[in-house]
Amino acid sequence: MKIYTRTGDSGETSLFDGTRVRKDHARVEAYGDVDELNAWLGFARSSLAKGDLDDELARLQSDLFALGAELADPADRIAKRVTKATLTDAAVERLEQVIDRLELELPPLRRFILAGGTPSGAALHLARAVCRRAERRIISLEPPVELVFLKYINRLSDLLFVIARVANKRAGVAETEW
Repeated sequence: MKIYTRTGDSGETSLFDGTRVRKDHARVEAYGDVDELNAWLGFARSSLAKGDLDDELARLQSDLFALGAELADPADRIAKRVTKATLTDAAVERLEQVIDRLELELPPLRRFILAGGTPSGAALHLARAVCRRAERRIISLEPPVELVFLKYINRLSDLLFVIARVANKRAGVAETEW
């Protein structure tokens, strides 16, 4: 398979159901933001020590591929056949459990935290901001997406904030409060 197909040279792309849409279509923007978020998680992983945080980010990257597939498949052509391309309420619950577990390592929030810290912490803060943008794009889609996707992306931004704080704390880098 070649990396280039020339089918997008006119500014259009195909959704999984074969529908041709402009590359600035809301659905393409939404899964593009999810793709960017995934890339930021990869960047954060590149400067993070191997361990539980890296493992969690790898799992999140897989989840984001599933979310991107769901967003690119408004007619449900592949999602029902490819189980790894689905997100369920169990995935949202898993995010909540990870948040709860990691928050035990952190002091309670008393003020806002400025993004920054270690390279991985800063990248995770940036990923959280991209996650919020992806959430705004997903909410705007017509027809609306399944509620579980909104729950997942909303909880994910919370988790990324917590992982950024934990990464910085474990590295001995103090948070800057505002």
